[in-house]
Amino acid sequence: MTDVSLSRILAYWASRQPDADAVVHEAERLSWQELDRRSNRLARAYAALGVAADDFVTIALPNGIEFFEAVFATWKLGATPQPISAKLPRFERDQIIEVGRPRLVVGVPDGSHPEMTTVAAGFTPDPALSDEPLAERTARYFKAMTSGGSTGRPKLIVSHTEARWDPEGDYMNFQSGGSVLIPGPLYHNGPFMWAMIALFKGNQVTVTTRFDAEGTLAVIEQERVDTVYLVPTMMQRIWNLPEPVKSRYDLASLRCIWHLAAPCPAWLKEAYIDWFGPEVIWELYGGTEGQGSTIITGTEWLDHKGSVGRPGEHCEMKIVGEDGGTLGPGEVGEVFMRPKAGPGTTYHYLGAEPRAIEGGWESLGDMGYMDGDGYLYLSDRRTDMIISGGANIYPAEVEAAIDAFPGVRSSAAIGLPHEDLGNAVHAIVDAPDGVDEAALLEHLAERLVRYKIPRSLEFVAEPLRDDAGKVRRKALREARLN
Repeated sequence: MTDVSLSRILAYWASRQPDADAVVHEAERLSWQELDRRSNRLARAYAALGVAADDFVTIALPNGIEFFEAVFATWKLGATPQPISAKLPRFERDQIIEVGRPRLVVGVPDGSHPEMTTVAAGFTPDPALSDEPLAERTARYFKAMTSGGSTGRPKLIVSHTEARWDPEGDYMNFQSGGSVLIPGPLYHNGPFMWAMIALFKGNQVTVTTRFDAEGTLAVIEQERVDTVYLVPTMMQRIWNLPEPVKSRYDLASLRCIWHLAAPCPAWLKEAYIDWFGPEVIWELYGGTEGQGSTIITGTEWLDHKGSVGRPGEHCEMKIVGEDGGTLGPGEVGEVFMRPKAGPGTTYHYLGAEPRAIEGGWESLGDMGYMDGDGYLYLSDRRTDMIISGGANIYPAEVEAAIDAFPGVRSSAAIGLPHEDLGNAVHAIVDAPDGVDEAALLEHLAERLVRYKIPRSLEFVAEPLRDDAGKVRRKALREARLN
């Protein structure tokens, strides 16, 4: 089978299973034929607003059928979807728009960006527009995802994968014509990729408005879900349900549980292996940038406990010491990777530069080691990035928002252990004359999406940065753990 343009992939499946459900969200169900025709009409509406091939379309919509319609309408014009959180504060959304310069922003209030073309959530195209197929157009870039930046400003990670896919090809253990559940936010790369690839392979995709532990089990039973995407925080919340609740639901349809986006505690992974069987549990490690990744099944993991797997066939990985030399098995250093196709073949940044060394090797900021069989084990992060509930939070972004508040001299954001989230943001605020905590939190709510707002604040009266402007977050964290 040859690849199909994403502008035609809905039509491909609509011709084979027109009345089957393509997307399910709460009580709303949309068939393949309906999704294809509705996105055709929406694409014509976007075209009338100026969207053309290889433009960016920023999509600020919550989980739901409207999100899928917007993404496929974008692909049908040969343009690139650029999802962001529908709950982003205006300040952060402005920064992303400045970096990406999209042709259209979907899901924002009318007039909120006078310099841009926008449509609000719930936008309905003119019913007089045709819902017949459009001319085939294939975007140069499949997607452009948002990430926080280590400088405190967001960046875009633009995929170099062309917007086409082989609907019959083997990929990520997906089957065709199955049922896939995505309980995570679609503006994050993992849920976006798993949802879209599931559709590319003709699966029904069910999305939830937000994650609910028992609700997830109920959907698995109701929709006979065979594949589900989770992060460890979700796994733990499900595991913590009372045993009578967990045993209430028929989960026999599950053939694959994917978990990624954050480290999974060994005890939790073993609990899921015991619950569902090792062949059901799959883990992926890698970044949105796509330079490299590892995959490990539960069966492999039992022989290499703690590992995230071996490098995939399309990439190379090595462990680098502080002196820049390559380390041997069992030696902890920084994890570097590169695609075998060559550096720069999988993505480019807008608004940032990669952390790279000679030879095109790049790092995601993780520390770890390889064993003698080539399995990778992660031990810590070189960077200060905080992973909270599967979401990446850059301290510099939080600190920039705190430091903008009157009376704050400096600040430091660190991750502290949290039973549910893995890590939670704790902010140390240097305010010699004191500040109003409630006013500070109100200020942060205007500048940061909710999950980035510190869950705890600590006020001090001594500078947190040295004369070079550096802050020793590792030392600050260790002092609060002791």
